[in-house]
Amino acid sequence: MLGLAETTKNADGPSIVERTHSILPTLAQRARSIDESDAFVGGNYALLKDAGLVRAAVPVELGGLGADVPELCEMLKSMARVCGSTALAFSMHTHQVAIPAWRWRHQNVVAVEPLLRRVASEQIILLSSGGSDWIGGSGKATKVDGGYRIAARKRFTSGAAAGDILMTGAVVEDEAGARSVIHFGVPMASPQVSIEDTWRTLGMRGTGSNDVLIDNLFVPDASVAFSRNAGQWHPVFQIIGTIAFPLIYAVYLGVAESARDIAVQLVRGKATNDHVIGLVGRMETSLKAAQIAHRWMLEVVARNAPSAETINDVMIGRALVARHAMEVTDLAMEVAGGAAFYRDNGLERCFRDVQGARYHPMQPGAQSQYAGAFALGLPTETIF
Repeated sequence: MLGLAETTKNADGPSIVERTHSILPTLAQRARSIDESDAFVGGNYALLKDAGLVRAAVPVELGGLGADVPELCEMLKSMARVCGSTALAFSMHTHQVAIPAWRWRHQNVVAVEPLLRRVASEQIILLSSGGSDWIGGSGKATKVDGGYRIAARKRFTSGAAAGDILMTGAVVEDEAGARSVIHFGVPMASPQVSIEDTWRTLGMRGTGSNDVLIDNLFVPDASVAFSRNAGQWHPVFQIIGTIAFPLIYAVYLGVAESARDIAVQLVRGKATNDHVIGLVGRMETSLKAAQIAHRWMLEVVARNAPSAETINDVMIGRALVARHAMEVTDLAMEVAGGAAFYRDNGLERCFRDVQGARYHPMQPGAQSQYAGAFALGLPTETIF
């Protein structure tokens, strides 16, 4: 069943498992041509909408399917086993829905209700500007009467062409030089918003993670969700970090599981020597390490208490999933031998796609510094 755990049926029909499985054959059929042509997986968003998965994370009470983070991870991991690009692009929408859903359920934040209801009823797609808007912030917000004027370039905006609202921010600098970041949603249909086609990459070629340009967009004061100090952790970002990264790294775990399966299939039943058998054993061990690390991330989410400590624990898990997922694909290439070099077998695509695990926050240097400072009782507020 491609790694999806059994779940109960939702009140309105099929379970998340059934909905996901219904689209996997089509995702698999399209994946190779999408990768080879640098095409965007945009056509797959219609499948995601038809299957109801766009509203998977929205609470049932607000019109969604009420999936929790472990279910959403299994959904994304299963997609990644057949099409990493679809899974990664959709993980950005998924975590942008799961975060306000968590705040609504666990913090009684009613301000997120209209957005969640729109996702459920209109099936709008939310975008994340991701690494462009990490703790340091990016772009410029100039204060004007009644709001702000925004100028920014948001890189790595996965799924940009399919999106309806970009969840983003921009930096405000006061006369004294103090920097703060305001957060807001950007309608992608706005004439002040455009997409620059910059996505020519090693792997995850179908995610359409192009640059979004924002030129003189007016954001009213009432549309600013919150403001924070630039370059410092904020409680909302502790929620974002805790919820988002298990979802994103479920994708890379799914890619690694696919690589393992392809490699085993290529050598099973053939004459294998002790060297190959040993490589398979090392691959199995690395995969289990990645799975255990991801399970740890979900245990952290289950605390329902985002904090500096949960960020430390989740980012340790993120580092371990990335490290071992990449080890799995490296070993899978060795296990398969020369067959791995042929595109027809799909293994080289897994190898390329998993490299994306290197580049999401927190990258190894920052993660190690954060973990070390936390262990030593030193401040972590500006480590990201």
